[in-house]
Amino acid sequence: MDEKQACAFRTSIGGQALIEGILMRGPEKQAIVVRDQNGQLVEKVEPLKLVKDRYPVLGLPLIRGTVNFLSAMVQGVRALMYSAEFYPDEDDAAPSKFDQWLEAHIPSKKLEELVIVFAVVLGIGMSLFLFLMLPTLLTGALLHFVPGFPLWGRNVLEGLLKIAIFLLYLIFCSRQKDIYRVFQYHGAEHKTIFCYEAGLPLTVENVRIQPRHHPRCGTSFLFVVIFVSILVSGVVFGIWPMTNPWWRTLVHLLLLPLVVGITYEFNRWVGRHVQESRLAQILTAPGLWMQNFTTNEPDDSMIECAIRSLELVIPDEKGKDTW
Repeated sequence: MDEKQACAFRTSIGGQALIEGILMRGPEKQAIVVRDQNGQLVEKVEPLKLVKDRYPVLGLPLIRGTVNFLSAMVQGVRALMYSAEFYPDEDDAAPSKFDQWLEAHIPSKKLEELVIVFAVVLGIGMSLFLFLMLPTLLTGALLHFVPGFPLWGRNVLEGLLKIAIFLLYLIFCSRQKDIYRVFQYHGAEHKTIFCYEAGLPLTVENVRIQPRHHPRCGTSFLFVVIFVSILVSGVVFGIWPMTNPWWRTLVHLLLLPLVVGITYEFNRWVGRHVQESRLAQILTAPGLWMQNFTTNEPDDSMIECAIRSLELVIPDEKGKDTW
């Protein structure tokens, strides 16, 4: 079944693969469904609290992209931690003195929030280093031995390094055994959303035959972030030539909110037009191809988990989740 056949309408519902489970986020609430070690589905449903409801300015175009991205990261880390609780590491040693001190002096809820903040900051920091700082510094180091290299060539080389590092990162992650099942749940999430968008009953049989590559996937979003950053930095450095790698890195960081904002608006446009627009299909093709590394074919138990998580967030008012 191709993408045109699969999409009768587009939903704003999206998800994230967890450890033996799935997080689904709808317009009103989000649901975490995890299959525990006894094979039972454990459900956790929470109302969705949107920052833009309290601060409407954060819902404006170009601003909402960064806000929604950070919010999704925080909720995603929290959901991952929750799913990990069902599969504790049996080889863990006894708590260290530092762990015991933390438990004694910091309330568990506060400690959980601190861990989430640390994980989000660490994740963002690693992403910035790998996909932004490292290509810039490598380009500067390489071209140190090539005096007189044109600025446009520097921009192209830096952009190619960004894409290459991102691709190598995806390939590396896809080859990790522990990640394979997570990527199977990722495939189950995509297939289930496609089935829902096709207007078909949410059954294992209907979900199984759906595509596992979805145009509104986070993998595609990250690839477009990198591509947009190449275009934006190319324009900026074309107007204000700059060769010092540290200054270029600083400018990349300052441009990042704009890049994420543009990418988010692009993703919304693609979500609305990918079914009928040839241009949208061409622009999303690279991101869909990269999902070969981040989605795997799920088994039926994973599909059941994805179906249940989606059912829990479908709004009562028909059409409220239309993209």
